Amino acid sequence: MTTDPKTKFPNGTKPDRSLTKVLVQGERVKDMVEEAAEELSSVNRVLKQELAEQDSLPEVENAIQKSETVEIKVQDAAEELSVMNQALENEVRERHLLEHQLAAAEKQEQAARHASFHDPLTGLPNRVLFNDRLEHGLAQAKRHNWTLAVMFMDLNGFKSINDTYGHDVGDSVLQTISQRLKENTRDDDTVSRHGGDEFLYLLLEVRDERDITLIAQNILKVIQAPCDVGGRDLIISASIGISIFPKDGTTADQLVKRADQAMYHAKQARSGYAFAQ
Repeated sequence: MTTDPKTKFPNGTKPDRSLTKVLVQGERVKDMVEEAAEELSSVNRVLKQELAEQDSLPEVENAIQKSETVEIKVQDAAEELSVMNQALENEVRERHLLEHQLAAAEKQEQAARHASFHDPLTGLPNRVLFNDRLEHGLAQAKRHNWTLAVMFMDLNGFKSINDTYGHDVGDSVLQTISQRLKENTRDDDTVSRHGGDEFLYLLLEVRDERDITLIAQNILKVIQAPCDVGGRDLIISASIGISIFPKDGTTADQLVKRADQAMYHAKQARSGYAFAQ
């Protein structure tokens, strides 16, 4: 019996469990039938021996013949049960294989989906996922008259780290900074790697610009903590540009562009962060 590999089973169910239960019951019934066949055979042998030692009656001989017929039927039933149990066992084996194949396919699909939306070095959302969440956030903000903010972050002097210590150290620094950003991101917000040493931060449902300032200051603080890389304590600083919907733009491209421009103002002024003007 073959099973379509595209078959979908309900979540949390195991399609082979019922088959396994039936198989166990079938084996039990087969053993009982075989035991009954053996008992019938034993009784028939005893009766034949008794009749061979004394004169037999026609009724007794007929009874023995019927008993032997029943014995054959019981033996046939045991053989058929054995064949059925073997078929069930094969089906259970196929179902187990199918489940493993489905699990492997699902795992591969999840890995591929994750890879398409996340940065391979840092594990942060990539541009595609960030833009999708920003577009969704803008739709919600327009519908509910919310305010949201976009932060464009750039690590100061990061190129010198790669040039001085090598790209492996630079990658370790990026991973350390990314982990800190993830740990200091609000549940509903999104931080992503925009590329190189640039990051984007989406803040949803902003109530007050002072909240944005506090978040920016906290980000600068966690980034500037020494990075222990290969026994070296490297201190990284960052520049952050901030744009706010709707006053600085109403589209994703406008907000990212204005935040990028504000980041360059912050870098030139060495102010840490700056709002779009």
